[in-house]
Amino acid sequence: MQILISHNSKEPIYEQIVQQIKKAILANDIPAGYALPSMRNMAKDLDVSVITTKRAYEELEKVGLIYSVVGKGSFVSEQNKEMILERKQKVIEEQLSQAIVNGKEIGLDLNDIQALVALLYEERE
Repeated sequence: MQILISHNSKEPIYEQIVQQIKKAILANDIPAGYALPSMRNMAKDLDVSVITTKRAYEELEKVGLIYSVVGKGSFVSEQNKEMILERKQKVIEEQLSQAIVNGKEIGLDLNDIQALVALLYEERE
């Protein structure tokens, strides 16, 4: 598992770790039961504080993507397909919500935003 940290990003380092691990789990690149590196090893590999990796793991555990076993480590949880779809839909809703806010800031109306979404959707097919 490779995690890339950008020190130029406005996103906190722990959140970069969370997002990359979350993406890998939801894409099934990391299977259920997979043992994540220890917090110390990940901190060392990424050259960040153990507190940073601890926070990332806590966030992942809070949303049910991983679980921890005292003395053994952190593991990827078995994922319920309905729950995964619901989480992905929530992410899409958040991203669209932010896009709408940004669009309104520059004066786009609903028709403009719908046209832009339709255009981008067609490009991806």
